[in-house]
Amino acid sequence: MTVSVFIGTSVDGFIARPDGDLDFLPADGGEPHGYVEFMASVDALVIGRKTFETVLAYESWPYGDKRVVVLSSRPLDLSAVRGGIVEQMAGSPAEIVSKLEARGVHHLYVDGGITIQRFLRAGLVQRLIITRVPVLIGDGIPLFGSLSRDLRLHHVGTHSYPSGLVKSEYEVALGGA
Repeated sequence: MTVSVFIGTSVDGFIARPDGDLDFLPADGGEPHGYVEFMASVDALVIGRKTFETVLAYESWPYGDKRVVVLSSRPLDLSAVRGGIVEQMAGSPAEIVSKLEARGVHHLYVDGGITIQRFLRAGLVQRLIITRVPVLIGDGIPLFGSLSRDLRLHHVGTHSYPSGLVKSEYEVALGGA
């Protein structure tokens, strides 16, 4: 199974403000920069509880009919999801990947700060696609947290867009270091 991250950050590396607000990101994702094509390649998404609560506030469910797995050890009310396929799981990243792989998932999209960090620490992410938004917000929720060892990345490519968005793609080196 391929596990990928596709995420936007401020230039100073924050994925959200300290309160979780995403107001610095371009409205509607900004100009086309590969997200639609990326989503077409994904079989399922894994998000954390906080990301789930954030997207529930959107006018419409942003993931269409993609299977979405919300990670939480506490019971969640999934009835508020309008038009989505959502389930809850708990467990380590390796357990989650194993369960989804057994269900036929080939390409998994991991989203949300803590969730991304947990999957990176577990050595399960093979692909990182990071779009930097041309803004400094000074403080917030960082994309990356502490690691017990270096994770070596191979640069696949970088593309800049007229609005100032800069998208870089990396493969995580086997063994990570």
